[in-house]
Amino acid sequence: MADIRRIDDRISVVPQISPDELVDIAGQGFRAIVNNRPDGEEPGQPTDAEMRDAAQAAGLAYAAIPITHAGFSHPQIDAMTQLLADADGPVLAYCRSGTRSCNLWALSAAKAGGDPAAIVEKGAGAGYDLSGIRPMLDALSGRA
Repeated sequence: MADIRRIDDRISVVPQISPDELVDIAGQGFRAIVNNRPDGEEPGQPTDAEMRDAAQAAGLAYAAIPITHAGFSHPQIDAMTQLLADADGPVLAYCRSGTRSCNLWALSAAKAGGDPAAIVEKGAGAGYDLSGIRPMLDALSGRA
């Protein structure tokens, strides 16, 4: 099973997962999956369509918010914010290593008014260093 890292009660992140893990993930109480990888980023990675089909078969809601080398945009941040608001339980987001998923959650939390220091602390608790995006967290939260 993949290395699921809990950020808080609403969101966890994980490095790349496979379609055959989604039944077990649903069994752990997750209600939605967020794919933060673009198709074709790496040879052999499951496609968005494969993950969507497997998630739906496992009874999980599914969304793709791909983050490329171009970075993060407000529409991506807003999509994550809306997804978390609409989820009827815990959400699991994934990318290659989990870092983009954690960063997207952090930017979303800051834009929703979260305290940047608390966001950085939650990220660290899950094993992710958010200090590199702290200025963006401050700006998005209005605390710059």
